[in-house]
Amino acid sequence: MRIATWNVNSIRSRIDRVEAFLQRHEIDVLALQETKAREDQLPLMGLQSLGYEVAAAGYNQWNGVALISRVGLDDVQVGFEEMPQFGDPLASEARAIGAVCGGVRIWSLYVPNGRKIEDPHYAYKLDWLTRLRAAAGGDWLTGDTALVGDWNIAPLDEDVFDMAQFKNSTHVTVPEREAFQSFIDDGYVDVVRPHTPGPEVYTYWDYYRQRFERNRGLRIDFVLGSPSFAARVTGARIDTDERDPAQGQGSPSDHAPVVVDIS
Repeated sequence: MRIATWNVNSIRSRIDRVEAFLQRHEIDVLALQETKAREDQLPLMGLQSLGYEVAAAGYNQWNGVALISRVGLDDVQVGFEEMPQFGDPLASEARAIGAVCGGVRIWSLYVPNGRKIEDPHYAYKLDWLTRLRAAAGGDWLTGDTALVGDWNIAPLDEDVFDMAQFKNSTHVTVPEREAFQSFIDDGYVDVVRPHTPGPEVYTYWDYYRQRFERNRGLRIDFVLGSPSFAARVTGARIDTDERDPAQGQGSPSDHAPVVVDIS
């Protein structure tokens, strides 16, 4: 089975790329983040004609997550237990959706950005990760589970093109990295890193100053698998062609898809 995750940065703007990507790689399950669309705004016709089912949660213009599967979508859950809210007044954001696809529990996750260290969004990000970790134990960890998506954390210095430029910035702070490491300590496995060793291996390149062309990126998109899921992984790769403005139809997302094969 082939699973992929992709921060698509607007599914309505990039549906042609999504459909082509699914066919080119013969993807069984695609987890999307930053869809920027309500469920009634999703362009489903082409996906359904290709044999895919879609489960999604989203709001107009902001956030949004989805699962696109041709191997089943069972026990769909929007949000995890005690997922925190944000804003004034507090409101739930569309940042997590899970379902059983082909016997694997897959969660599409869009971890809060954090904005700036002194911003309330940073505290929200750390709380969000703490609550996700609590939810990700128990049956999730002992079964076939994959936590996939845009984590908005670069766990290692080699996951950043220039650490000096990220001094006092989010994505690389000690609390964020410790939060990411806590999932590894609990038993989850970064199943992509062994197949895409660094340095200078990234999943995100800002549109600013030709960062992709100069490979000035960050590695912030991950597939963390439970032990039994990790044992089934036979290969993984980052499809940098999907970030290349010279490839595909229309402008690319600023993230590249991450693809994992399991037996």
